[in-house]
Amino acid sequence: MKETPEHTVLLMGPPNVGKSVLFNRLTGLNVSCANYAGTTVEFTAGKTKLGKTEVSLVDVPGTYTLEATNEAEMVAVDMLSGKSMLSKSGSHCSGSSCQLAEIASSGPSAVLCVLDAGNLESSLYLLFQVLEYNLPVVAALNRLDLADEKGDIIDTSFLSRELGLPVVPTVAVEGKGFEELKSALRSVLEKGKSPSPVLRIKKQKGFLWPLAEELAQKALRRNFGDGGQVWQPGRRQKWGVLLLRTWPGLPLAFVILLLTFGMVVGLGMSLRQYILLPVFRGVIIPGIMEGVQGVVAPGFVQNMLIGEYGFLVKGLEWPFALVMPYVLSFYFALALLEDSGYLPRLGGLLDGLLNRIGLRGSGIIPLLLGYGCGIPAILATRALDSRKERLIITTMICLAVPCISQSGALIALLSERSVGLVLVIFIFSFLVMAAAGLLLDRLLKGARPPMVMEIPELLLPRVDVLGKKVLMRLKLFVMDGALPMVGAVALAALLFESGIMAYLGVVLRPLVSGWLGLPQEAAVPLVLGIMRREMAVLPLLEMDLTLLQLFVGAVVGLFYVPCIAIAATLAREFNLSIAAGMLLLTSSLAFLVGGIFFRVGSFFL
Repeated sequence: MKETPEHTVLLMGPPNVGKSVLFNRLTGLNVSCANYAGTTVEFTAGKTKLGKTEVSLVDVPGTYTLEATNEAEMVAVDMLSGKSMLSKSGSHCSGSSCQLAEIASSGPSAVLCVLDAGNLESSLYLLFQVLEYNLPVVAALNRLDLADEKGDIIDTSFLSRELGLPVVPTVAVEGKGFEELKSALRSVLEKGKSPSPVLRIKKQKGFLWPLAEELAQKALRRNFGDGGQVWQPGRRQKWGVLLLRTWPGLPLAFVILLLTFGMVVGLGMSLRQYILLPVFRGVIIPGIMEGVQGVVAPGFVQNMLIGEYGFLVKGLEWPFALVMPYVLSFYFALALLEDSGYLPRLGGLLDGLLNRIGLRGSGIIPLLLGYGCGIPAILATRALDSRKERLIITTMICLAVPCISQSGALIALLSERSVGLVLVIFIFSFLVMAAAGLLLDRLLKGARPPMVMEIPELLLPRVDVLGKKVLMRLKLFVMDGALPMVGAVALAALLFESGIMAYLGVVLRPLVSGWLGLPQEAAVPLVLGIMRREMAVLPLLEMDLTLLQLFVGAVVGLFYVPCIAIAATLAREFNLSIAAGMLLLTSSLAFLVGGIFFRVGSFFL
């Protein structure tokens, strides 16, 4: 068994402060994610070297305070207190999740607290709360480049003296200050550090915020430059404001989203058609088939491996050659929107429009996350203030937001015959989401509080940071998406070779062939789609379908039941009745709308 590193360091700080960039630079890509036991809050852990010492670095969920008013803050308090995840009632773990649980609950040796140079007061307030736990602390004053642009100079030496702890200036996106940061961490781990003298002298109830204001004012001064001129916003800052206004913000939002869609489809299709498919179909799969035929005699086992649904053939081709290129292009596009600071601007811009369907602008973030995976999207609704809004967005996600694997399958299914149909299916999904929002806003009771959202600086994304973020998400897709997909293909092979698939086709013929107008064997995707959403679509690739049948199959696949993992998340986040109701709603709508499209299409064609 691999030994746990000697020290555990908690990485803490407010959201949107560059904490994840700092974490990725310190740990590389060898990281693991897990939910904190008893909660739906995800945390990440990795390892880094401080000299000869290996340290576990735990990326604590971003939080503005430690007042434990939500789950993220409760998790942060638990980790600071060293409470064991493994002792929580009903918590179970295995493999890497159990190892993460041991790391996160082993009791921190120190805390690396990230401060925002652009919002020093609020960052110091969080730091003061962290210092109350009597742990060695190192502060990283990040985003100094943005402060410099505004002419703000922060005296880190003054802060270090007043706080009684190392304060290291950093620019995480450029890798500046990392050696000094590692040196300071190594030093406090070796020596330990007592609580801040400022807090020992002045700590009293209600004093932390005034103390943060006082310290920030003393540490901050404005550089007026040689000409004595006050800093003026540059072109980037002016565009950051313009993108929040109706004009030209709304037309530009339409153009940006259209370009994003084009990037996802175009880049994904190019990777699939010119690189991955030729490699898989020309080199990898023929080699596998030749190897299996040389070892395994013809029959049931060989067919399971390399037959029509052989999981060594389709189990590799479908997730890695057909779906993964769109996953890669989507995560690249999403990272561009995130790292540029445009995503929250889009939320602020669309607040008025989304209000018409019972949502606030902040709801755009979980909806966009749903195009990556429905589970973190549903979990992201926890940040919303009302149960009504959570239910509306969750219904939209389950009903008409295809996850990235499902989106990749839909694009792969339609794009070779008609790229226009790809656009039509996604526009249709937007219309269904809007209709669902309008209806639920009138049916569900509850108030809609005003939107409060932090708008970060508009930035030019860095290629190295984008690359690490995309590779990290791609690694998670392989573990959580591609490998389960291989298992679903293995089940399909078993159903096909055992004859169960043919039996299901006969049983479901009135629904599949009579109502939906699809071939009898299309019953199989309906069974497999319960396990993985994209499996309701991928088997259709192997069938000789007309353009109308392709569209009907895509519509059914779009609205079909959420996968088992999403159903479990719904039951945990809300209750069993809502999870069951969502399964009934999505499956009923899939068959109803699919059948209507088939009949309308048949009438006109």
